[in-house]
Amino acid sequence: MRLAAKWRPSCGWSSGLGQQLIEPVRIRGEWAEVVRLGRGRPLVVVPGLAGSWRLVWPLARTLARHFEVITYSLRGDNAGWGSLGGGPRRAWDLGEYAEDLASLIQRVGLSSPAILGISFGGAIALELAAESPRTVGPLVLYGAEAQFHRTLGSTIARRVLERFPLPSNNGFVNQFFHLLYGARPEPGPLVNFVIERIWETEQTVMAQRLAQLEAFDVTDRLWRIEVPTLAVAGARGVIVPPARQQALAEGIAGARCEILPDAGHIGFLTHRAHVVNKIRGHLRRVEAAV
Repeated sequence: MRLAAKWRPSCGWSSGLGQQLIEPVRIRGEWAEVVRLGRGRPLVVVPGLAGSWRLVWPLARTLARHFEVITYSLRGDNAGWGSLGGGPRRAWDLGEYAEDLASLIQRVGLSSPAILGISFGGAIALELAAESPRTVGPLVLYGAEAQFHRTLGSTIARRVLERFPLPSNNGFVNQFFHLLYGARPEPGPLVNFVIERIWETEQTVMAQRLAQLEAFDVTDRLWRIEVPTLAVAGARGVIVPPARQQALAEGIAGARCEILPDAGHIGFLTHRAHVVNKIRGHLRRVEAAV
């Protein structure tokens, strides 16, 4: 699919921030697509339910001005796994995604790195932090909660994705992505970019991940998370309301929640400079406390 012209400089493959490397890395016996760019303290970015690392690319490029950013394709993202040889085995629960993340951290030679988990990626980061606390360092979670609440809307979305092939260029279908913004967005290159990246993930994979979120619950294991944690929430978030992200922070010892005014579920794109500032501030506080 073609990126809108205005967004090509922000999303292109040349970062201008030092060496950028896109390479296959063997994760739990299978090859995955891993991206590294920038210099500085390592920061692993775990992408969300759809769009792979390509959806978070504008954020990754901005973060790479301050960190060495490592991001990757999740199991099931065919562009990142299947294209590297053979059909990938999909993950059947969030525990398997967490094991992939732990393997990635080990394979690229990191020790308890800082992790940014976005939405579905936040659930993966929480699962890993609860089950393997020594694997992770400071956490930043955007659009995540301890137990993702099943709603009528999410159930309908999952069943439609499971049963009906949807056209990626249908305006009526794509208007449902407006929920990601918390308000109807102005038409333009960002809207086109988000739609194009989301549809690069297969419908069946999106449906499967929605089902995994419906079964996800880490509330009774939050006490195991001892690393400094920051939850960042969009004030207009309707996918995961800010009150539930605040509740997540309250369940983790010493964690904080910061709210971005006017941002929605994809505030990591629409308000990415503010998100980067929140991340930098969190990690500076962590360093100062050592």
